[in-house]
Amino acid sequence: MNISELAKGVATSTGSSETDAKKAITAVFEAIADAAAKGEEVSVPGFGKFAIKDRPERQGRNPATGEAMTIAASKKVAFTAAKGLKDKL
Repeated sequence: MNISELAKGVATSTGSSETDAKKAITAVFEAIADAAAKGEEVSVPGFGKFAIKDRPERQGRNPATGEAMTIAASKKVAFTAAKGLKDKL
């Protein structure tokens, strides 16, 4: 499913136009991204939560040469599904 298909579904469910639905969906994802950039956790009841996790520096191997290398520390966004979403699956 892409954003256009998602917007069609939201527009049908809410009785709004696809353009308005697409703007709303985009705004929601931008708000989640902004909160994640600040290090905040975003929780959506019945769906799940988005949280920032730190990945420490670690040792790895270059797949082309097999040479040992250090992979830099980084941050990632992790999603944990809520019980309501898991039950639907």
